[in-house]
Amino acid sequence: MKTAILGPAQRAEALARMAERELDILVVGGGVVGAGTALDAATRGLSTGLVEARDWASGTSSRSSKLIHGGLRYLEMLDFALVREALKERGLLLGRLAPHLVKPVPFLYPLQRKGWERWYAGSGVALYDAMSVSSGHGRGLPVHRHLSQKRALRVAPCLKRDALVGALQYYDAQMDDARYVATMVRTAAAYGAQVANRARVVGFLREGERVVGVRVEDVEGGGDYEIRAQQIVNATGVWTDDTQALIGERGQFHVRASKGIHLVVPKDRIHSSTGLILRTEKSVLFVIPWGRHWIVGTTDTGWDLDKAHPAASSADIDYLLEHVNEVLATPLTRDDVEGVYAGLRPLLAGESDATSKLSREHTVAHPVPGLVVVAGGKYTTYRVMAKDAVDEAVHGLDQRVADCVTEDVPLVGAEGYKALWNARARIAARTGLHVARIEHLLNRYGSLTEELLELVVADPALGEPLAHADDYLRAEAVYACTHEGARHLDDVLTRRTRISIETFDRGTRSAREVAELIAPALGWDDDQVEKEIAHYQKRVEAERESQRQPDDLTADAARLGAPDIVPL
Repeated sequence: MKTAILGPAQRAEALARMAERELDILVVGGGVVGAGTALDAATRGLSTGLVEARDWASGTSSRSSKLIHGGLRYLEMLDFALVREALKERGLLLGRLAPHLVKPVPFLYPLQRKGWERWYAGSGVALYDAMSVSSGHGRGLPVHRHLSQKRALRVAPCLKRDALVGALQYYDAQMDDARYVATMVRTAAAYGAQVANRARVVGFLREGERVVGVRVEDVEGGGDYEIRAQQIVNATGVWTDDTQALIGERGQFHVRASKGIHLVVPKDRIHSSTGLILRTEKSVLFVIPWGRHWIVGTTDTGWDLDKAHPAASSADIDYLLEHVNEVLATPLTRDDVEGVYAGLRPLLAGESDATSKLSREHTVAHPVPGLVVVAGGKYTTYRVMAKDAVDEAVHGLDQRVADCVTEDVPLVGAEGYKALWNARARIAARTGLHVARIEHLLNRYGSLTEELLELVVADPALGEPLAHADDYLRAEAVYACTHEGARHLDDVLTRRTRISIETFDRGTRSAREVAELIAPALGWDDDQVEKEIAHYQKRVEAERESQRQPDDLTADAARLGAPDIVPL
């Protein structure tokens, strides 16, 4: 299989090709479900297109808790089918589809009452492990274990002694959600899909009752395209209702947005060798290992304001700090917070007003001929959602179509990853990079690491770390634009890397260095470099201002003070 390159030239070519002839399937929406749907369709031999209005994973799919998990708490809701399905997918991702991107992570669940709670929680975790193994894909993770208070405090010295009487430890998995989506888009392109970000659908083409295509605005170049397809798949998440409105069809279900915010704090602020899962009165709270950081989240509140830039308010931040500090011996303060990010979950509307009680399951519908809608679900089960969406779309195709094969299709970078991991010391010696740098690259790019190392060979200066974000090499910024579809400074600092949430300056000190590095790859002149830097700084300041506001309404108004990126 040829590895796809998503540079500026390939994007322009993809838009032109999509407009040339009718596709079998066009997917609208470049989040995890849209990217998964494009990969599913392409690997069935269908001519496939994928368009995204902004950047890949720029919405919900870059702002999650970054967990691949079965949903332990859904067992308590007796939703066994959802948990079983998610555990199977977790096992596939860990072992076969993306071992370079999806990694095991331990969690400690503190017990606060003696006797019945250990039996109750222990039974749930034991069932979780059993369902994982019974899925046929769960043998890669250690089973849970019971810990006394003394042993639990040895594993997590950060906890107050009076916050637990003992604990359970179990395993789930995590990934970098935005990187996962970008990798999946490249995989779909490698199997023949035509993909273009910054390509906004502004209308649908109809012939009578049937939807036959879309009108697309090239947000970068300013051109307009008509792209025709036998079947359109609407995979726009929290924008589902808005997309349906473009054809005057509300659809057969309604999607509500639930806001979840997360804090990022340095590793040394929480002394623990394991993640934590804590109960709150509304949901659960995770403390998740994240490289040299911790992610603390999340909230679960309704949101009906701006969908593109959901804002975290001061009240949201206080809520997370208050709840995590209930169990920490050394409490976190606002000064410990490096980064904050907010995302919106697309939930299928139900009877309850509480978003935490709305369905995490997904639905696929065919509201009008030529149009399939997929919505809801969880990140972990994206592949199942994609399969169901393509299965539905296939009913409208006048041809025999193969069954889904994505259960056996690894993402680019997975093939050969384990062999390269075993050879990482030798690669380090050959390249002159520290072995820790090679491990970092392998766990972000897998076997595609060789492509980055070729950039370093051509220009040894790219083998140096970024001056103000030294977890990342200069080559990674360039590679984001030449190979991974990044079009703007914000794409690189926020999604291809996580500099925007992993540094106290939120990436502003890295902005100039990165902008000047990527300018040649994107054809920027000095004026555009200055525009990109100014935009990024305004975005960060607007986010900081929103996080000082007391509620959602004022936070949203503050965040909207920064305009979207100026096209070239």
